[in-house]
Amino acid sequence: MTRFAGLVVVVLVAGWIQGGLLLRAQAVPGSSGRIPPPVFTDTGRRAKLEQAFPEIDRLFAQFAQRSRVPGIAYGILIDGELVHAGALGLRDVEANAPVDTDTVFRIASMTKSFTALAVLRLRDEGRLSLDDPAEKYVPELAALSYPTADSPRITIRHLLSHAEGFPEDNPWGDQQLSVTDAEMSAMMRRGIPFSTAPGTAYEYSNFGFAILGRIVTKASGQPYASYVGAHILRPLGMASTTLDPGTVPPARLARGYRWEDARWKLEPPLPDGAFGSMGGMLTSTKDLARYVGFLMSAWPARDDPDAGPVRRSSVREMQHVWRPAPALITRDTVDAPLRLNTGGYGFGLRVWQSCAVGHLVAHSGGLPGFGSHMRWLPEHGVAVIAMGNLTYTSWTRVADDAIDALGRTGGLRPRTPQPSGALVEARTAVSRLIDRWDDSLADSLASMNLFLDESKSRRRAELDAIHAAHGACRPDEGFEVENALRGQWRMTCDRGWLRVGITLAPTMAPKVQSLTVRPVLPLDARMAAVVDRLTAAVEARSLQGLDDLLETGLNTVEAEAQFRSMERWGACRLGDVVDSDGLNAARVRLSCTLGAVDLGVQLDARSRRIGRLSLAPAGNQTCVQ
Repeated sequence: MTRFAGLVVVVLVAGWIQGGLLLRAQAVPGSSGRIPPPVFTDTGRRAKLEQAFPEIDRLFAQFAQRSRVPGIAYGILIDGELVHAGALGLRDVEANAPVDTDTVFRIASMTKSFTALAVLRLRDEGRLSLDDPAEKYVPELAALSYPTADSPRITIRHLLSHAEGFPEDNPWGDQQLSVTDAEMSAMMRRGIPFSTAPGTAYEYSNFGFAILGRIVTKASGQPYASYVGAHILRPLGMASTTLDPGTVPPARLARGYRWEDARWKLEPPLPDGAFGSMGGMLTSTKDLARYVGFLMSAWPARDDPDAGPVRRSSVREMQHVWRPAPALITRDTVDAPLRLNTGGYGFGLRVWQSCAVGHLVAHSGGLPGFGSHMRWLPEHGVAVIAMGNLTYTSWTRVADDAIDALGRTGGLRPRTPQPSGALVEARTAVSRLIDRWDDSLADSLASMNLFLDESKSRRRAELDAIHAAHGACRPDEGFEVENALRGQWRMTCDRGWLRVGITLAPTMAPKVQSLTVRPVLPLDARMAAVVDRLTAAVEARSLQGLDDLLETGLNTVEAEAQFRSMERWGACRLGDVVDSDGLNAARVRLSCTLGAVDLGVQLDARSRRIGRLSLAPAGNQTCVQ
């Protein structure tokens, strides 16, 4: 089963350079530990994303037909709002009754996130600790026979992250929803076998989340369903969401089916019982969108009022990996791009990283008669939800495809980090120092380590050498911000340019603990001609015809192998100069179909023929295929 105190105002204008978003920032003076939240800077973002909706409709329709799902409902959320929804097929085959966005499906293991929210709310209220032993609230666990003498007692944290050591129990767990409290207590008193020692590995346990439901009941003094209803469902306006299928109006209830003997067969409905906290919830598209929108609203961290019903910081806490799972690198077909999946389990949610979009959070649900899925990209503000009434409806691939379709619009971009006022002020001060050295200015901006790591006299001599080679330098308007206390920018000079980067120290006020200045000179005629011929050789996948450029000591066998390997990168075009002394050494960026590649070339100072040559994926890429 699956406000600001001590206000610092930062004014930002978006611009584009070298294919990356830059921020033009100006700080109003002030002092504060506050940091501005990241923001979406593309004003046309939503309109771009909406261009994918017809393709997404087609993908879901094809999936329903291919997978023989009687009825499906799905939706796309942007910034927590349901902006597109679809419903196809039948909620009741015998009655020929269609699905719509008010149809209520069972969502199975997606219930686990509701349970985690309830536990975290109780923790925030001081009624329990995540590191409490589970047996404090469920005394039947006190007599468990642990698998090793050094095993720790099972904690609430272990249960939330599937690290309690119980065996994976999907086939068995699916059929436990009707178990009574007394029957569950008897199971625990008889003992639970371990597949691993607690706290050592991830293994998915429905039993563990059933125990969490018991903990919610004990710590709150209310039945699990009552507590979740009063403190999560009703505050979120989820009037169609319930653990009791008997409360759903028959005209809105999706009936569950399996495909067998070339026809749909009705699955017996499963009642709610002691295991409901692991997989008993039912909901509609509209309600599920409200719920996922709430989980998405935890991002980014910010100063807005925190309306609940669970603290924003606690909701974010759910969406980080607490128990890693093995990393996977796969291909859909032998010639398809690689897919990276590295992550694990949060609290009631799966969390992982992908090459295409970075941080993802999701959970699926599957029971006899039903399959569901929710997935969102916290830094991108986009989500996909889906429900179907076929046993173990598997949505993973079509959800992948929907995200890919959104990506192709060009609108699927993460929020851009914003600089703190301190970082903007430091940028201004460092730019002034580079333009004209001043000891008092240097002392005022430097943290205590800066001139211990490299002396003030050496740094001044380096800048004097840069001035001699480059002339006067002025900061461009762009600012590439990595986070509130780290960033880099370009300074355009009379000859060439500089790449400047700073990181501020963990002190108040933050001062510069790291300063890098990378000078880049324009290529002279000889080096420019060499680069042009090498770029043509990349397209030809061969060094043939370049004998007049190659120094005798160059390892041509190794170089030829690298040029042949460029076949898989597709067409390439010459981009920016990344590093260059202007005469004998350069690194230039090639923009290729598969990604960015850096062409590095070193000329012998006397012969000015190529003595070293390399082709390597650009280091600024998150993932390399």
